[in-house]
Amino acid sequence: MPSRTEELAERARKVLVGGVNSPVRAKVKPYPLVVAYGKGSRVWDHDGNSYIDFILGYGPLVLGHANKTVAEAVSQVLEEGWLFGATTRHEILLAEKILGHVRPGGKIRFVNSGTEATMTAIRLARGYTNRKYIVKFEGCYHGAHDSVLVKAGSAAADTGAPVSPGVPEEAARLTLVARYNDPYSVEEVFRRHGDNIAAVIVEPVLGNYGVIPGSREFLATLRKLTREYGSLLIFDEVITGFRLSLGGAQEYYGIRADLVTLGKIIGGGFPIGAIVGDSDIMSNLAPEGKVFNAGTFNGHPASMAAGLATISVLEKGGLEKIHANSRLLCDILKEACSRAKVSCTVNCAPGMAQFFPHATNVERPEDIPPKAPSTYYKIHEDLLRRGVLIPPSQMEALFVSTEHSRDEIGILDVLAELVGGTG
Repeated sequence: MPSRTEELAERARKVLVGGVNSPVRAKVKPYPLVVAYGKGSRVWDHDGNSYIDFILGYGPLVLGHANKTVAEAVSQVLEEGWLFGATTRHEILLAEKILGHVRPGGKIRFVNSGTEATMTAIRLARGYTNRKYIVKFEGCYHGAHDSVLVKAGSAAADTGAPVSPGVPEEAARLTLVARYNDPYSVEEVFRRHGDNIAAVIVEPVLGNYGVIPGSREFLATLRKLTREYGSLLIFDEVITGFRLSLGGAQEYYGIRADLVTLGKIIGGGFPIGAIVGDSDIMSNLAPEGKVFNAGTFNGHPASMAAGLATISVLEKGGLEKIHANSRLLCDILKEACSRAKVSCTVNCAPGMAQFFPHATNVERPEDIPPKAPSTYYKIHEDLLRRGVLIPPSQMEALFVSTEHSRDEIGILDVLAELVGGTG
């Protein structure tokens, strides 16, 4: 007789494409996990099995599941009503809070996802510069819209090619693709196309190809070239914002971007995205300017309240706790890899980490050995059977929250056995 979770997964397959609403969720086998509820550092399925969660909604839940402070803030807002088609004080409060850390004196536009944020930032950059090309990097993920669903063409420093049916080649050709952490490839792109480049968009820490921190030299080169050629530098901080520091990657690296896209943490687990920049650039958005952006759910009160509550906790010691937990996570993963019988490397950034079986050093996406993802997936399956939930894809990150205990993080010491057992 099938379990309750298996039964629900089968029902999902009949009504949801692939049984899920985001492809990575389908990678969990023998059937996608159907969560009943979560609390703190754990989630439970419909059969009562609990899992220590190192996915945390792919990043937003820095305070863990069902955090009381966030829940109370959202509950209070919902008592007032939850959609008005007008500005609420909650938008103003969260805007002031975010700008105080990310761009004092600047302005912000709230949207509903990281994808919307990067899409709007690119449109804004093109409208502001009156140029058509953007530069992205192989391995960086900036959401699911046409301008960024692009991979390198016949060579790095070349026009891109679509990675999905439905993305026109004509759209992909407006995206130039260079190599991550390779300043010279970016210089070559600008040498060829610099006068027509509207913006460079980059993840300061590559978070959707495992975890690969950008080098200071690489990011400084992007800042230098964009200034020289009159292009904008967009830091995609959907993952790194309010994780690396309260000021995000800009503060962490000491490099100021022209535009910053945010998401995940600033909504505390509710749908959100945002674009932040100086007033002279942001004023080109409607209604002050002609670059169009609109949305019925932009600035949704529940997301605003959840984000404000989350950031307030981070300001009062929460971020230090997350950083301490992530240091412990990295130490345990590195020690386990050093004891394994095969090569394994661990990449870390504040609040996030990932391990790469069979690798000795991963500074760029191409450094990941071809067999690493399949080995990683086998380890994911083994950990799931042990009640530990890590992303089912090598290309994601492990996250920790304020709620993970030392013992829970310490369970990942079993990685030495699992990696060693892969031969």
